[in-house]
Amino acid sequence: MDEIKKTSDETWKETAEKEKEALKKEGKFASPEADFNFFVTTLAIQASVFLGAMPNPATNQKEEDLPQAKFLVDTLGIIKEKTKGNLTPEENALLENVLYELRMQYLEKTKNNINPLS
Repeated sequence: MDEIKKTSDETWKETAEKEKEALKKEGKFASPEADFNFFVTTLAIQASVFLGAMPNPATNQKEEDLPQAKFLVDTLGIIKEKTKGNLTPEENALLENVLYELRMQYLEKTKNNINPLS
C-alpha cells in the first residue's frame, strides 16, 4: 500500500510540474507552489478582507463581515492546535504572528460591541 501511495504521489508531482512548465512556456498563469506558508497566508488575507483591513480583490472595495472573519481566525487557531509540534520554526512563527495580528484586529473592530459586566 505504501509503495502504491508513493508511486501515485511521485506521478502526481511529475505531472503537476510538467503542466506548470507548459503554462509558463505559453506565458499563462502558473499557480504558486502549494505549501503551508501559502495556505496560512491565503487564509490570513481572506480574514483581512472580512475585517475590512484590505479591499476585496473581486470588488476592489473594503467591506466588513466580522462573523466570517472570526470563522477564519478560529480556523487558523484550529490549524495551530492540530499542527502543534509538526511545524518548522518558520512555519510556527508565521502562524503565531498571523493569529496575533488578526486577533488584535478583530478585537479592535468588536471592542465597542462587548458589554462588560457591571
